[in-house]
Amino acid sequence: MTQRRTLIATLTSLALIAASPALQADPGKGKGHDKGHASAQGNNWSSGPQVDIGGIRIILDDNRDYWGPAQSLPPGIQKNLARGKPLPPGIAKKLDGRLVDRLPHYDGYDWVRAGADLILVAVATGIIHEVLHDVLD
Repeated sequence: MTQRRTLIATLTSLALIAASPALQADPGKGKGHDKGHASAQGNNWSSGPQVDIGGIRIILDDNRDYWGPAQSLPPGIQKNLARGKPLPPGIAKKLDGRLVDRLPHYDGYDWVRAGADLILVAVATGIIHEVLHDVLD
């Protein structure tokens, strides 16, 4: 009886150890980046609004008078501006209200800028939902 319990405990432990990497794996990592949309399950930003990036670019092209020139952020900082990550404190600036009025509105999200990047961020959590790099230069 004791040997049986030991065998069951050993097999259960081995099964848990073997399954552990599979449970931690992200099956969508590196895939599903069509048009800047990554698939990530369980993240707050994955259930947010669908952003028409092409439409946003058209709006920006038609309203270039509503922001001044800006330099791109340093690569290290720009790398931290990614979907699903928190917006670093103090980096974002408000956009001109005339431009905000022309951009699509999504309840619970705000458009901000950081350097030459346009960012859609969740108001409640500060999590970045979308980043359009170097569109405000």
